[in-house]
Amino acid sequence: MKKRGVPVHGWVVFDKPLGMTSTQAVGKIRRIFDAEKAGHGGTLDPLATGLLPIALGEATKTVQWAMDGRKVYRFEVTWGAERSTDDMEGEVVAQSELRPTKADIEAILPQFQGVIQQAPPAFSAIRIDGERAYDLARAGEKLKMAERPVSIEKLVLTECPDEACAVFEVTCGKGTYVRSLARDMGRILGCFGHVSALRRVSVGAFLEADMISLERLEEMSHKPLGNTAKNEALRPLTTALDGIPALAISDAEAQRLKQGQPILLRGANAPIACGAVLVTWGSKPLGICSIEQGSLKPKRLFNL
Repeated sequence: MKKRGVPVHGWVVFDKPLGMTSTQAVGKIRRIFDAEKAGHGGTLDPLATGLLPIALGEATKTVQWAMDGRKVYRFEVTWGAERSTDDMEGEVVAQSELRPTKADIEAILPQFQGVIQQAPPAFSAIRIDGERAYDLARAGEKLKMAERPVSIEKLVLTECPDEACAVFEVTCGKGTYVRSLARDMGRILGCFGHVSALRRVSVGAFLEADMISLERLEEMSHKPLGNTAKNEALRPLTTALDGIPALAISDAEAQRLKQGQPILLRGANAPIACGAVLVTWGSKPLGICSIEQGSLKPKRLFNL
């Protein structure tokens, strides 16, 4: 059976528009580049906009590292109502006439920094007994979501356009739900709240300045892959691996790894690092390996 698409390898730093699912975004980018294979580095809800890293070809082997990267979001919270989905989409489940002042809001922010316990929204992709939480919630089940630790590096109030809403910027780790953050701030303030706008502006090494819009990508869709503009839209497949150590190996060592065999590391060649390393061979990335008991063992090798 003939493969669909052509071998294209790299990342597209996509500026996802409002209303599009992450799956739809992957499909659009895959078609624009006529790529054999595609995936994304961290889901964005349809009501969220902004940075969705999309991996093409062999870059899909690095998705795990993109998803583990630090993320920055800008978001608006509307006070006075808590909703079932913790965003604009859900039904109102609690209301209040109370509206917090800027001082009230700033006073609670330290409670939401560092490693905190957070219960994910009931409408989330987390699995409960093999089922997606959002499927159970849509079926009318009352879910009690278990709290789990998440890391919030920074949470800043950036603007209070009026008494009904506030705008924030958060820098956080994997698994943090901004919708839960809005819900929990509203509860502590006694006024309730939900996310009314959400935009992601960075994921690990993928930055806001690198984002490319759907309109710009569609302009490129009628141009051949060799076109300069289309090439410029592709970031190297190693972009998601900026945070892990790199190790150059010899021709003989590369051949061993390609055959799935480990390499014994000696002397100057033995890095202090443990865990995952990016292995390079000449000017090419060869793959991701682990260092275990003094040996370099292949985990994900790139077929370039």
